[in-house]
Amino acid sequence: MAIIQLGDYIVIQRQKYTKLQKFGSLDATATLGKEHLELKSLLDQPYGSTFKMCVKESKAGKRGAQRQHSLELCTENELRSIRDVLNISSSGADNRDISDNGEAQSLKSSDIEQMREECNESSKIIEKLVENSKTFHNRTEYSQDKYLLKKEKKYFEFVQIRQPTIRLMADIFHRQDPDKIMGIRVDTLSQIISYSGISGFGNYLLYESGTNGLLPAAMLNSMGAGTEATLVHMHPGNVPQKQALLALKLPFEQQQRCISVNLYSVLREFYQGDKPEATKSSGDEEKVEAVTETEVTAEEQSEGFEPSSKKVKLESPNSNKAHQRWQVENKRAAALMNEKFDSLVMAAKEHPSSILQALLPLVKPSRPVVIFGTCKELLQEIYMDLKTTGKVTNLHLTSNWMRTYQILPNRTHPEVNMSGNSGYLLTGYTLK
Repeated sequence: MAIIQLGDYIVIQRQKYTKLQKFGSLDATATLGKEHLELKSLLDQPYGSTFKMCVKESKAGKRGAQRQHSLELCTENELRSIRDVLNISSSGADNRDISDNGEAQSLKSSDIEQMREECNESSKIIEKLVENSKTFHNRTEYSQDKYLLKKEKKYFEFVQIRQPTIRLMADIFHRQDPDKIMGIRVDTLSQIISYSGISGFGNYLLYESGTNGLLPAAMLNSMGAGTEATLVHMHPGNVPQKQALLALKLPFEQQQRCISVNLYSVLREFYQGDKPEATKSSGDEEKVEAVTETEVTAEEQSEGFEPSSKKVKLESPNSNKAHQRWQVENKRAAALMNEKFDSLVMAAKEHPSSILQALLPLVKPSRPVVIFGTCKELLQEIYMDLKTTGKVTNLHLTSNWMRTYQILPNRTHPEVNMSGNSGYLLTGYTLK
């Protein structure tokens, strides 16, 4: 069973809300709305444990009352449903005689707030709200459930600590800020992995210009631990985005099989690295320079990367160790580029044409190519170019659309709010 340790990334779940948080020290805290949680009691507890939020103090802030909580490990007996705790047995036939005039609750807001300060158990607070509601027992059972869920969401005092997974992180990133992961939804991510043919053997090539490390993490996770597969992760900036990779806490051996390199510098290493000056051709230089402008644009657009001018700065001036590290990674990647790859995956914020032209010759024949984009017109251009040149066959341009359903007895229906689009995929197979 996995145990929570210092330095881990954890997922804090309160009912349906989830948040990715780093447990960096014993003084670490997390914020859930107006609730501030001390995390020190999580140390050495198993993932999946549920903790009770115990109020330590409350103070007024700019956004209302802010409550400081310690976390206390709780048992299954404390997690019974509100309806079971309150022992509600009666309900109305319909809601036609109930009017929403704001007078149904006899308790004032000040009374509720005082009760919340004195009592930390959501069941007791909701019990008082039900007792002082003039209309609760006249509501239908379904209406009562909605009322209880709404109040439980507000006063719920339990959090569960979960271990980060690809699906959890994809959902969290997409809900918080879809632009930081190029709007890649979990269903689109699963199709990218499926079309790419990732397995525990072979060498795979990925170019992405900023997904918080979600794409390389998903591909590396699909390769598995203790395998022979290797991923070359090309990016446009000085430093790759790796939050999702770090959050997965993969074995060191598995992490080492992800080689993260700057696109422009690794192409220069591949075409010119080991050649004597006299044998370097102008054609090699042109191949590298062809993606320079695109690479600079991508770096400036990517979240978390340092801005650059026409030349890419590859290391800080005071870091000889960093200088040596990227050179070693470039040589490792260039060696695999000579062997060629078993698939190519691209997720580019910029126009992918010139980058695709540079990377496509590095893929073996009859291997999958997957290109993700947020703009279908750009992928339509790529589609026509590949059709014309005949370098890729079985081309398909698709758009993903997923509907989330509420599944409840006698009331199953699509969710009212859902994301309309999660980008476009262009897929095909290389030809010799």
